[in-house]
Amino acid sequence: MPSMALNITQYCRFLLFSIMVSAVFPPCPAINVETEALLHFKNKLKDPLHVLDSWKESDSPCKYYGVTCDPVSGNVTGISLIGKSLSGEISPSISRLQSLQNLSLPQNAISGELPEEISRCSNLKVLNLTHNKMVGVIPDLSGLKDLESLILSFNTFSGQFPSWIGNLTGLLYLGLAGNNFDEGELPDSIGNLKNLNYLYLPKSNLIGQIPESLFELQALKVLDMSRNKISGTIPNSISKLKNIHQIELFDNKLTGELPPGIAHLSLLEEIDISSNHMHGTLPKEIGNINLTVFECHQNNFSGEIPAVFGDMHHLKGFSIYQNRFSGQFPANLGRFSPLEIFDISENRFSGEFPRFLCAGRKLTLLLALENNFTGRFPDTYAECKSLLRLRINKNHFSGEVADGLWSLPHVNLIDLGDNDFTGGISANIGSSTNLSQLVLQNNRLSSNLPSDLGKLTNLGKLLLNNNNFSGSLPAEIGALKKLLSLHLEQNSITGSIPAELGNCVMLVDLNLAGNDFSGIIPPTVSLMPSLNSLNLSGNKLTGPIPNNLKNLKLSSIDLSDNQLSGNVPHELLTIGGDEAFIGNGGLCIDQSTKIQRNSTLLNVCKEDWGRKRVFRDKSVFFIFIAVVLFIVLAGLVLLSYKNFKRIKADMENSIEGGNRVSPKCELACFHNMDIEAEEICDLEEQNLIGRGSSGRVYRLDLTKKGIVVAVKQLWKGEGLKAMAAEMEILGKIRHRNILKLYACLTKGGSSYLVFEYMENGNVFQALRRVKRDGKPELNWHQRYKIALGAAKGISYLHHDCCPPTIHRDIKSSNILLDKDFEPKIADFGVAKIAERSLRGSEWSCFAGTYGYIAPEFVYTLKITRKSDVYSFGVVLLELVTGKAAIGEEYGEGNDLVHWILTHFNHHENVLKVLDDKIVTETVTVRDDMVKVLKIGILCTAKLPNSRPSMREVVKMLVDAKPAIPISSDDQSNQD
Repeated sequence: MPSMALNITQYCRFLLFSIMVSAVFPPCPAINVETEALLHFKNKLKDPLHVLDSWKESDSPCKYYGVTCDPVSGNVTGISLIGKSLSGEISPSISRLQSLQNLSLPQNAISGELPEEISRCSNLKVLNLTHNKMVGVIPDLSGLKDLESLILSFNTFSGQFPSWIGNLTGLLYLGLAGNNFDEGELPDSIGNLKNLNYLYLPKSNLIGQIPESLFELQALKVLDMSRNKISGTIPNSISKLKNIHQIELFDNKLTGELPPGIAHLSLLEEIDISSNHMHGTLPKEIGNINLTVFECHQNNFSGEIPAVFGDMHHLKGFSIYQNRFSGQFPANLGRFSPLEIFDISENRFSGEFPRFLCAGRKLTLLLALENNFTGRFPDTYAECKSLLRLRINKNHFSGEVADGLWSLPHVNLIDLGDNDFTGGISANIGSSTNLSQLVLQNNRLSSNLPSDLGKLTNLGKLLLNNNNFSGSLPAEIGALKKLLSLHLEQNSITGSIPAELGNCVMLVDLNLAGNDFSGIIPPTVSLMPSLNSLNLSGNKLTGPIPNNLKNLKLSSIDLSDNQLSGNVPHELLTIGGDEAFIGNGGLCIDQSTKIQRNSTLLNVCKEDWGRKRVFRDKSVFFIFIAVVLFIVLAGLVLLSYKNFKRIKADMENSIEGGNRVSPKCELACFHNMDIEAEEICDLEEQNLIGRGSSGRVYRLDLTKKGIVVAVKQLWKGEGLKAMAAEMEILGKIRHRNILKLYACLTKGGSSYLVFEYMENGNVFQALRRVKRDGKPELNWHQRYKIALGAAKGISYLHHDCCPPTIHRDIKSSNILLDKDFEPKIADFGVAKIAERSLRGSEWSCFAGTYGYIAPEFVYTLKITRKSDVYSFGVVLLELVTGKAAIGEEYGEGNDLVHWILTHFNHHENVLKVLDDKIVTETVTVRDDMVKVLKIGILCTAKLPNSRPSMREVVKMLVDAKPAIPISSDDQSNQD
């Protein structure tokens, strides 16, 4: 009995100890399960920023970064990892977190399918996976009865739009925008979501009409179904959405009129129904709503704008451009509201222009182009200091422009063109230092041009043509270093063309035609390396044409109807034709040019014998003639002998192995090919396939060899220099991605280069060609192949060629494509040996093409390999976007590189720059294109040292290889 009592006592003590331990250290089997689930979740993800390093088995999940726990139970209730560069997949282990209420992983790169096990997280309230790369069909989440926010926008989910969505009756926020759903209608069950506040479905491939059940969602505050293909009308039952604040239905296929029931939405602040097919007039009652934004541009609305719009007190944005509105515009609009954006362009408004748009002093955009407004433009806008863009062109405004309108401190665009304005440009224009475009063409403006124009250092476009300006062109214009386009044609400007104009180094388009300029063409014009179009016709210019003009890469020139004299450079005649030089009695061409062109309106130059004398004594006259002829003949013989010796020496030094065909012909072959000189010289104009700065290119069938070649007939002068450069480089190079030079030939006064023929032209052309089915000729697989091949060719020049070579003019038109779209680097006429870059002088001349030129050219003309890298980066951007290197769409003075960078800081904007004609080929194409886009941006870094080498570029492109071919058709092409 004592022993039994002792045992009972010990048992009670043990039991008491166990209870005490349990009280102090409660059991945690749930924590162990959650830890294991979270570690599985972590192992499925790639974490380059190491934000998940705190997720360790030894620690409590409540200490994990981005994890929240219930303060009482200690169970995991939330995972929030926003914008942490995570990739990989979501582990099904997430379903073991039974207390999970919030899973937020937006703005990452998570891929794979959404595991269906997530539907077991029965307490889940927020599921936010927006802006990732998830694929597949969204699993049925009907079991998540507590779900309040389902945000899966901007992934690549596919399949039908979820029909089970109506089962989630507790939803407050639904966002499924920007996925790859099959085309289909919004299910009627959407009307079951009675608690829904926010419906966000842009770019969801929705078609058909808006289901009537949607208008039963009386709790709805934001409705966004923009950028779909929704058709039908907006029913009057929209008036049931009593709590609606914002309606976004733009970019659909809606028809019919705007229903009057809109006026009953008393809480409505923003409505955008732009880019549809709607018509009719605007309901008058809509002016009684406290709207902040009203947009209906790009429809077919007509009639007058109701006068009650002028009584709005909260309006900030008003955009109705490209409709058929007419009549007088409400005079008071903007008088009582903080208006910021106003665009009524391309309508039929008439009468006086409203005066109070800037009454709130917040107006930034005032756009009213292409209407029928008359009278003076109101002086009230002279005090609108907030303005950034002012466009009222193509109206019927008259009278003088208010002085203050010339001195708006923040404005970057003023376009008053195509009106009847009079008066002059105020000297206060110099205060508008942010101005990048000043467009005043086709008015009746007069007086002298103020020298203060030179203070507009950000100006990229100055269009003053077709006015009555007089006086001289101020020399201060040379301070406009960013000027791209200068049009002063059809005015009455006098005096000489200022030499300072040559300081406008970015000028592309110069037109001074139809004025009274006198004096010579200043030689400094030839210092504008980007100049592409030059028109000085219809003036009183004298003297010779500057010889260095031929060094510019002009595509258009017109010097007609002046008083110029002397020889017309052959290169300029080729560009402009006879018409560009007629009306200059003193201009002439040499005899060889006359023969080559067959027919020309220009006279052949005569020798200048000095002052003319009358020889009365015939014997003295004939003796004089004989002496002169003897001297001339002797000089010609000596000159011909020297030229022969020089050409022979050049050929011996530059050509490895040559075959002399005849005393009049020098032929050198660089590949094992038997070419006959006479066949090369037999070129016909009907076979002309292109022309460039160094010569014309012909397609030629070598009948004896049974092959097709391309023959470049070089211009004289610079063309011969190009020939020497191409012989020196291409004659020694053997690489599959560099154009083969078969032979070179000099005969008489002509020089020829024989290349392999490229059936598919160049990359610039191929990017703009489409197949019969309307699809682009180049899909992404082919574009990637071009990018990698071209990179390998340039890398060979930079790193494997001996000595290394810098191309200096890499661009899409200098990358040719054979029948299999294999790229070949071409046009080495301005290429240089890299080792010479340290010697300076021979590198001081300009080379390259605007849009591809590296930014260091602003402060140095030194060319390095990194300059080629920049140019190749631009080509990569062309391949990814399908756009050209330069274009008006990029804005004032900008190019493709600048346009890309403005989009690159936001994921959605990045996707917008991709070529939309090919980005939808497969679900992987978008990602592959973004990889190459990033490489292009690295190559176009502003600082040369920040750019990779071409060897590194090749490696990066190899790593960016598309995972699968684009299509079976493309695969067959590659085979």
